[in-house]
Amino acid sequence: MYILMNVGQNKAFISLFLVSVFWGCNYPISAYLLQGFSPVFLSTVRICITSLFLIIVALFYKGIKRPTTSEWRYLVGVGIFGTLLNQTFYFTGLKHTTPANASLIISLAPIATIILERIIFKVKLTAKKSLGAMISLIGVFSIIGVAGGTLGISWGDFNIFIAMLCLSISILFIRGLSQTMPSFVVTVYATVLGSVLMIPAAGVEGLVSGTAISHSVFMWSLLIFAAIFAQGMAGFWWNSGVAKVGAGTASMFMNIQPFVAILASHFILGNRIMLSQILGGILVLMGVYIANMPSVKPIMAVDSKKGI
Repeated sequence: MYILMNVGQNKAFISLFLVSVFWGCNYPISAYLLQGFSPVFLSTVRICITSLFLIIVALFYKGIKRPTTSEWRYLVGVGIFGTLLNQTFYFTGLKHTTPANASLIISLAPIATIILERIIFKVKLTAKKSLGAMISLIGVFSIIGVAGGTLGISWGDFNIFIAMLCLSISILFIRGLSQTMPSFVVTVYATVLGSVLMIPAAGVEGLVSGTAISHSVFMWSLLIFAAIFAQGMAGFWWNSGVAKVGAGTASMFMNIQPFVAILASHFILGNRIMLSQILGGILVLMGVYIANMPSVKPIMAVDSKKGI
């Protein structure tokens, strides 16, 4: 007989996988929306719509408590790194690079998060996580090497890299909050706080480079859909997954996103899908599976000399 994985962990893994699919589709969707909106304005409107959605949901959710002073420190950290800086650098970078390159760089977050976990929380770096990370990254580089032709760092790539570092830092703040706050409450407070921080940033963008605003009903509909599902609902699932399986393990699922991004880009932007990209995506999924494969141990060993 063997110990089976905890049911809660299974649900967390499914949630993290679905979030990765949503966020993988978010790359080409965001690139498409940037054809009609300026980067920071787009990010601000999205996060504000998400905040409104979360506030409406929160009105029907009982038990939302006022954060303590210590929890506010974590929430400010998530708001600054996970929303203000991450979103600003992400959309600015995506304006000057491809969804494929963006997905590659964001997928480096597992490495950064695992290292930060090791340094800050003294979390053991297991052989499985190391092997899974290496295999996934090989798959990621294979995908982008084909899709982008080169791996040179452009101004857009640099902005996406900063966004990735900010995301990794915010994951650790979320882990700290998960000890005392439900994931739903974390999502509501962090998102609303982040939207408040984004509004001045959008104003600065308007003063410096001007603001582009699309008048297309389809563009606005797509923007609202992405805000509610890719940021709102996905945020619930992601924070819940981090709380149950840990920041390092959860971040491994980010490696699925480049594979999904390339598939979604084919249907949204008309990008060609190549066999080598599919093979790279399989490596990505294999790496995630290995990193999160449960340890299987016998419940007890039987002494052949003594019997049961």
